[in-house]
Amino acid sequence: MENRRNFIKKSGLVLAATALPFPGFLFGAEKKKLGVALVGLGGYSTHQLAPALQETEYCELRGIVTGSPHKIPQWQEKYGIPDSNVYNYENMHEIANNDDIDVVYIVLPNSMHAKYTIIAANAGKHVWCEKPMAMNAEECRQMIAACEKN
Repeated sequence: MENRRNFIKKSGLVLAATALPFPGFLFGAEKKKLGVALVGLGGYSTHQLAPALQETEYCELRGIVTGSPHKIPQWQEKYGIPDSNVYNYENMHEIANNDDIDVVYIVLPNSMHAKYTIIAANAGKHVWCEKPMAMNAEECRQMIAACEKN
């Protein structure tokens, strides 16, 4: 008789447990993709980076920074980028207030890397920068210092 009682108790507990929401902490929470903003919409961004970001498991294209306003509608339509995630070089610092964007990817001519890397770092965002990193060692030191500070 005691075995039957234990069996019923345990069966009842298992049945009750299956009715509860599954605890996500057992297998980890849902993975959130990192939001990437591309700074510079030239050929490399257009033909390489943006399409590649559509294929990644951990990142997605969520924003753009451009000096060419005529490119904005095409990028918004193709990648579903909202107006709130579109910036130009003058207001790029406002990206600091955008929680959709975690990483700013600098895809500009080499001579512009330092300036826009420092703006992105000062906005509190992670920065990826194309190579070569900068025009000289001093610019590299300034970029690194801005990233470490922020």
